[in-house]
Amino acid sequence: MAAKAEESKSRQPEVHKPGAGSRLTQIRQFMSEVRQEFGKVVWPAKKQTIMSTTVVIALVIVVAIYLGSIDLVLGKLVGAILR
Repeated sequence: MAAKAEESKSRQPEVHKPGAGSRLTQIRQFMSEVRQEFGKVVWPAKKQTIMSTTVVIALVIVVAIYLGSIDLVLGKLVGAILR
C-alpha cells in the first residue's frame, strides 16, 4: 500500500495539451472553424462558372478527338506492319 502512495506522489501532474478535450468538443470546434473559412471564400459568379465549365468541356472534346485520331492512325499503322 505504501508503494502505491509513493508511486502516485512521484508521478508528474498531467499536462493538458492544446486542443485536448472530448471528441464532441473537438468536432464542434472543427465545424465552427469550417464555417469561418467558408465565409472567407470568394465564390465565382454564375457567368464565370458557366464560362469556365464551357472551356473545360471544349478542351476535353478537343483532346479526346486528338487522342482518338492518334490511336486510329497508329492502330492502322501497326495493323499494316503486322500483315
